[in-house]
Amino acid sequence: MQIEVRPTLIVKTKAEGKSSVDLIWLAQMLKDIGSGSSLVVASKKSGTSYRGAWGKLNQVEEELGMPLIIRTKGHGSKLTEFGTFLIQFIEDMQAGYLKYDAQYHDLLVKEIKKIQKSESVRWKFFSSSDSIIQKAAGEITGLELKIAGSGESLERLLNNEAHIAGYHVSDPKSSKAIYQRLSKNNIEIYPVMKRTQGLIVKKGNPLHIRSVEDLVGKKIRFINRQIGSGTRLLLDNLLMEEGIDPLEINGYLHEEFTHSAVANAILAGKADVGLGVKNIALENGLGFVPLKDEIFFIAMHKEMAAQSASSKLIRKIRSSSGETPGYKAVSLNRQIQEWL
Repeated sequence: MQIEVRPTLIVKTKAEGKSSVDLIWLAQMLKDIGSGSSLVVASKKSGTSYRGAWGKLNQVEEELGMPLIIRTKGHGSKLTEFGTFLIQFIEDMQAGYLKYDAQYHDLLVKEIKKIQKSESVRWKFFSSSDSIIQKAAGEITGLELKIAGSGESLERLLNNEAHIAGYHVSDPKSSKAIYQRLSKNNIEIYPVMKRTQGLIVKKGNPLHIRSVEDLVGKKIRFINRQIGSGTRLLLDNLLMEEGIDPLEINGYLHEEFTHSAVANAILAGKADVGLGVKNIALENGLGFVPLKDEIFFIAMHKEMAAQSASSKLIRKIRSSSGETPGYKAVSLNRQIQEWL
C-alpha cells in the first residue's frame, strides 16, 4: 500500500490504478457518526447518498486495511480508535500539509502499524459450515472464524493462510487419506464430534422423499451446496454409488453456502429438498431423512496446538455437540480408529 498525503487521499490499487477520497468530506462524516448521527443522517448532511457514503467508507477501510466505524445491527455505528485518530489527523494535515506532508505520511503509516500491533492476536479459523462450530468460535477471544468448504479450509491450513481448519468426512477411506496428508505436514488432527447428514424436506415430507433416488425428475426442486464443501462431496458420492447422473436432478446447479441457507430456501418455498445436518432441520421445524453419519475434525499446526485458544475451542465443540440433537461428542482417536 502506497499513500500520498494531500487534501485528498490517493491510494494506488491494482484494479483502478488510483482512487481518491475527499478527506474533508470523510472527516465530517466521521465527526457526525462520532457525535451520534446514523450513517443515513450523516450522509444526508454531506450531500451524499446513503449508498454512495457506504461505498466510500468501505473503500477507505478496505484499502487502508483498518476499520473506521463499528457497525452493530440495531444499534447504529460508532467510531473505532483509528477512526477517531483519522479525524484529528485530517484536521491537522489541512492546517499544515503543504509544509509537512512527508511527516504526516509517516505519522499515518506509523499509527496504523502501532494499532495493528497492539490489537489482540487473531487466530484465523477456516471451517465448514456448522452451528456448533460458529457458537464455539464466537465464545473464544482472539479467534476469527471464516466459513468455507472443507476442502478450501484444509488448503488454507496447508498454505499457512489459516491457523486452524474444521472439516468433515463421511467415509473412513477419505478420512484416512486426509489424515495421512495432514500428518506428513506436521499437522495435528482432533476428532470433535459425529453428526448426521440427510435430506432436509418440508414439514411432514409431503413429497414422500426417502432417498437420493427420489431426487431425480423435474417435479422435485433440489437445492445444493457449493463445490468444495464436504456436504457437496457427500452428495456426489451418494449419487455415484447409486449410478445417478447429477444433471438429472432439478436444481443440482443451484447452490447455497450454509446448512441454514438451504433450510431457509425450503422454508421460503424456493426448493423442496436439500442436503444438510439434522439439527438445522429440527431448529426450523422441517422434516429430515437421515442418510449418513460423518465425523467432524479440527486440524492445526503443532505450534497452534500449544495455544490455549485451540484447546478451548475443542472443549467447547465437544461439550455443545454432546447436548445437541443429531450430534455426538467424539473425544478419543480410539473411538474412530478405522477413520485414521
